[in-house]
Amino acid sequence: VEAAEEAIRVCEQKQYWVTATVVDMDGVPQVVIRGDHATVHTGESSFRKAFTVVTLGPEFGFDRSSGFFELVKTSPYAPQLATVHNVIALPGAVAFKAGGEMVGALGIGGAPGGDKDEVCAAAGVAKVANRLPH
Repeated sequence: VEAAEEAIRVCEQKQYWVTATVVDMDGVPQVVIRGDHATVHTGESSFRKAFTVVTLGPEFGFDRSSGFFELVKTSPYAPQLATVHNVIALPGAVAFKAGGEMVGALGIGGAPGGDKDEVCAAAGVAKVANRLPH
């Protein structure tokens, strides 16, 4: 909850109206917070970004959804993966790690560009990272 709230706070400082979604390693939402003024689609995009990180990140070696966004540009196979249900090739999510292992992800949707969403997600993860086992 604290990570999601921090991500929303950071985005709101720039007048980005977003939703934050935290998923576990099964891709199941554990926290969903829609910030003030965030439109309805932001929930879906925040979830899909976080889902992409936990489902494809461990296999392809990325811990941010921007990693998949870049992979789609260079791999002839990745664009087809982007058609998998709930996967999306947009920046905006960052993994939570404990003991060097991915344990979930925080996705943000609603800023004018996934790169901006990802900055907010990173701030949220950073807020709680020191409390996760290293």
